[in-house]
Amino acid sequence: MNNLTLMENLRNIPNFPIPGIQFKDVTTLFKSPKCMKIMLNELYEIYKDKGITKVVGIESRGFILGAALAVKLGAGFVMCRKPGKLPAETLKESYMKEYGKDTIEIHKDAIDTKDVVLIHEDQLDTGGSMKSAYNLVKKFNPAHIYINFIIELTGEGLNGREIFDDDTKISTLIRI
Repeated sequence: MNNLTLMENLRNIPNFPIPGIQFKDVTTLFKSPKCMKIMLNELYEIYKDKGITKVVGIESRGFILGAALAVKLGAGFVMCRKPGKLPAETLKESYMKEYGKDTIEIHKDAIDTKDVVLIHEDQLDTGGSMKSAYNLVKKFNPAHIYINFIIELTGEGLNGREIFDDDTKISTLIRI
């Protein structure tokens, strides 16, 4: 899709969070009402006829559009958070990212077998956090799972899409 307005408002932060990483900062998209509207409308058009019943947002930037999209789709919203942030019993999954190890959790009662789930995150690079969220959601055995990112980074060492099965439905708004 690579909407020109989104591309022009996306900020690049060199050497963040560690040297060698070129971080794509979506906060510049979130602070713009025009960009927020574009992103929300584009996501809605992709998923409006998919029967989504739950949107899972990955902490923390995945909460912003994920929650707004859930409202627009008439779906529930599920938080996928770092350890110790959710108050009830959770399922956990750990993963490696380009600069360390992390763990995410979802409440054990968040999703059921009748749900059609959309997992949303801001960026796909190596895919570790989304793959872990996907693995967590699969444990609930929902009717179907879709995956979405605002940005997909491609290039050397950034093969996040390749870690998913070929039949996994992945969409992105921006590919760089």
